[in-house]
Amino acid sequence: MSRNPDLTKTGPMRRPVVPGSVVYRPASPYPRAAPARPRRRSGGMGAFLQGAFIGFAGGGVVMSLVFAALFFFFPPPNRMNILLLGLDRRPQETTDATRSDTMILVTVYPPGRYVGMLSIPRDLWVLVPGGFSDRINTAYFYAEIKQPGSGPAAAMQVVRTNFGVNVDRYMRIDLGGFVRIVDALGGIDLNVPQPLVDTAYPTYDYGTTTVTFAAGPQHMDGERALAYARIRHGSSDLQRAGRQQLVLEAVFRRLLQPSAWPRLPAAAVAVQQSIRTDLTPLDVLRLAPTLLWVGPDHINRAVIEGSLVQPYVTAGGADVLLPVWSQINPLLLQMFGQ
Repeated sequence: MSRNPDLTKTGPMRRPVVPGSVVYRPASPYPRAAPARPRRRSGGMGAFLQGAFIGFAGGGVVMSLVFAALFFFFPPPNRMNILLLGLDRRPQETTDATRSDTMILVTVYPPGRYVGMLSIPRDLWVLVPGGFSDRINTAYFYAEIKQPGSGPAAAMQVVRTNFGVNVDRYMRIDLGGFVRIVDALGGIDLNVPQPLVDTAYPTYDYGTTTVTFAAGPQHMDGERALAYARIRHGSSDLQRAGRQQLVLEAVFRRLLQPSAWPRLPAAAVAVQQSIRTDLTPLDVLRLAPTLLWVGPDHINRAVIEGSLVQPYVTAGGADVLLPVWSQINPLLLQMFGQ
C-alpha cells in the first residue's frame, strides 16, 4: 500500500454534479467553505422545545392536530443538515479545546419524509482548515485552541469542504451532559445485539475499568448508556459509531413514551445545561412533524466504514483511514442529494 497517496485525486473534487443540497466543489485542494453562521447558544424556550416537544405530540388525534398547526404556521424547510458533535471531555475538565470524537451528520428532508444519520469516523484523514491533512476530529480542537468558541464552525467547515454537503446547524454535547439528559428521562431501553467486553474502559479519573454488556434487551441509566456508546477496546471505532446511533434512536423513542412525559421539564433543564447549539425554537418547530412522521424505527442509518475507507499509516506512524470517495459519493448522493 502506498504511504503517499495523492489526496487531490481521491478527494471529492471528482464528485458528479447532482441537484439538491450537495455543494459542488471547485478543483482546489481546499475549497472555500460557506460562511459560518453566528454562534448561538440554546436556552430557555429553545431548550424546552428541543427536549420536550416531541413527547407531548404523542397520540394519533393530537399528532394530527399538531401537524396541521405546525405546517400552517411554520412551513418546513426543504432540508436541514445538523452536525452532532460529541466531545471527549470529562466532567472536571472546563476547556472546550478537545477533540470531537463523535461526529454524526443528521439530515432531515421534509418533502420526502426522510431522516438520515451518517457517522463520520474520528480517524478519517482529510484536509483540515489550514490546508494540511489530519484526522477530521482535530478541526474542532485546533480552532478552540486558536479562538475559544470557534470549534463548532471549524467542524462544520471541515465536513462541508471534504464531503461537499451543506451543514446548516450544529449540536454539541460532552460526556457529562449526555449522562444528565439520559438520567433526566429515567434511562433508555436498548436491545444489545451481541455481548461486549471492554477491559480498559476509561474512567473520569483517567484510569480504566472493565465494562461488560450481555446480549438482549436491557434498561440503561446515563452512565451505562454512555459506556455502551463509548466502548472501543472490545470492538472497533466503526462499530462504536453504529452503537452511538442506536443510543440516539433509543433517546428519541424514550421521548415518545407517555411514561417519560412527566420527566420532560427535568429533561428540558438537562438539555439547557448540557447542549450548545445554533438550532432555534423555530427550527425545531419546523422539523418536528418530519421527525414524528419518520419516528425512531425508520431513520436511515449509515457509517463510513468497510469499502468506504482504506487503512493508511501516516509519515508519523499514525494509523488512520483514507476516504474512498468513489464509494462514499454514491452514499452522499443517496442521503443528501434529493
